[in-house]
Amino acid sequence: MLIDEQGRDRIAATLTEIACEAGEILRRYHGGDCPHVVKPDGSPASLADLAAETFIIAALARNWPDIPVIAEESSYDHPPAPMFFLVDPLDGTRDFLAGNREYSVNIGLIAGNRPIAAALAAPGLGRVWGAGTTAFECPIIDGRPGDARTVGVRPVPSDGPVALVSGRHSDAETMACLASLPVSRTRGIASALKFCLIASGEADIYIRCGPTMEWDTAAGDHVLTSAGGCVVVASGAPITYGHYASHYRNGPFAALGDCRYADRLGLPERSPPARTTPLPT
Repeated sequence: MLIDEQGRDRIAATLTEIACEAGEILRRYHGGDCPHVVKPDGSPASLADLAAETFIIAALARNWPDIPVIAEESSYDHPPAPMFFLVDPLDGTRDFLAGNREYSVNIGLIAGNRPIAAALAAPGLGRVWGAGTTAFECPIIDGRPGDARTVGVRPVPSDGPVALVSGRHSDAETMACLASLPVSRTRGIASALKFCLIASGEADIYIRCGPTMEWDTAAGDHVLTSAGGCVVVASGAPITYGHYASHYRNGPFAALGDCRYADRLGLPERSPPARTTPLPT
């Protein structure tokens, strides 16, 4: 299946609507005692994750019945196809359960091994991003995307780049990479929002050496890349998707507003063991 530029833009617009509707489901659970379990890998899965994922899969099937879906909770072990969706219905579940508003809904359409359309909604912040051929941001108004504006990465500030970091997933390798760069300050942000804040010109660098999954990154990757940035691995090449043999697990990567920093990163080839903080009680 070949999708032209206009087709990609139409898909991105529909994905933002689906992501916003899924976000409304999440908002109904946020701030309360949301039932959850701990999966074998130590990560949480909540009733909110499952409800949002069920909605997203049904919506994708109505719009694109021939494109399979790889989703975190229900179809994480399905093989990819030449074109497939990657879905994380609730990225940042730990923060969501702790009452943090920095959680997201991630939906990316992959063709071959790279995304071609995506949406990432931040219902707790009232923002949604999308990208087909270009990246855009909309306010979320009454559970739907408002008027879109084109976004783009910014020039690195004269005093040095601003790096986004996660308080729940720090590791020595990531900190070493950051230490090799002239970072002016760091800012703590949860979930895949980091990609989109860089795409909107609000920060410059996000490095992650610890383990992540493809559905964590595909949507934000495409938004950032379409906004003029890049997401690279240790070799300097763009991160790729559809690695079924690796159970859709990413290696270390860096999300950059200015891709010239790629040569200075020193990313390791492999991720260190996962380290997580306890679930809220």
